[in-house]
Amino acid sequence: MSKEFEMTDIGLMAYYLGVEVKQLEDGIFITQEGYAKEILKKFKMEDCKAINTPVECGIKLSKNVGGEKVDPTLFKSLVGSLRYLTCTRPDILYATGLVSRYMENPTTTHFKAAKRILRYLKGTLDYGLFYSNTHDYKLVGYSDSDWAGDNDGRKSTSGFVFFMGDTAFTWMSKKQPIVTLSTCEAEYVAATSSVCHAVWLRSLLEELGWPQKEPTTICVDNKSAIALSKNPVFHNRSKHIDTRFHYIRECIAKKEVQVEYVKSQDQVADIFTKPLKFEDFIKLRSLLGMINQV
Repeated sequence: MSKEFEMTDIGLMAYYLGVEVKQLEDGIFITQEGYAKEILKKFKMEDCKAINTPVECGIKLSKNVGGEKVDPTLFKSLVGSLRYLTCTRPDILYATGLVSRYMENPTTTHFKAAKRILRYLKGTLDYGLFYSNTHDYKLVGYSDSDWAGDNDGRKSTSGFVFFMGDTAFTWMSKKQPIVTLSTCEAEYVAATSSVCHAVWLRSLLEELGWPQKEPTTICVDNKSAIALSKNPVFHNRSKHIDTRFHYIRECIAKKEVQVEYVKSQDQVADIFTKPLKFEDFIKLRSLLGMINQV
């Protein structure tokens, strides 16, 4: 099986369901600029003032937040449009996931948070993912979590992203299914989710002719969670954790994955778990491989 994709003529793939693929000399640029413009026009935000982050740092939303009720159909339409945009815009994934928690009974506060994402898009319409020509097929993942960030159920948010080369190609931001009792436990649960995805990706890549001969590295910024994943002796810390979340230990023992420490400032998955300051957000957005087309 050939290990090279020949893309001499993208042809009909140049625009498919709102996704634009532009072939350049040193790679391909994928964007949804046209679709983003359609969203702004649909919700009458094409002349809005641009803003530099999709979610306000330190924002605290909840189901019981004050404000007048908003038409749920309109709100769901906006959130649905933003969710489709996350196919090429991982930088808005956390913000979109946050406002999607309030689709059943949205208020003006929730609607304002969703419209902030549109204001961010206004200033970044030409942003997308650039995949350069590379022979680096090594799979690397980053896993992160906040702790008890959901004000209603006190659940944490897991986030992960996987790279082949310099650009992200799969990512996730999702509220955890259980309430965790510590930052260590929240990071452990998030790491387990990323390991499950890594195992699936390894199987897929093998079918495509790119087998991962070495264990896939998962970067985590919590040393206690790493120790818990490698050492089953910590009974007092882990005996209350659901058995399914200990799958990570089996994968490490089988050398399918290896968990390594990364400094918090270099944890790319942090952009999927919490609101960030402008400087941190811009740095992590760049590390994802997102650029604006020049």
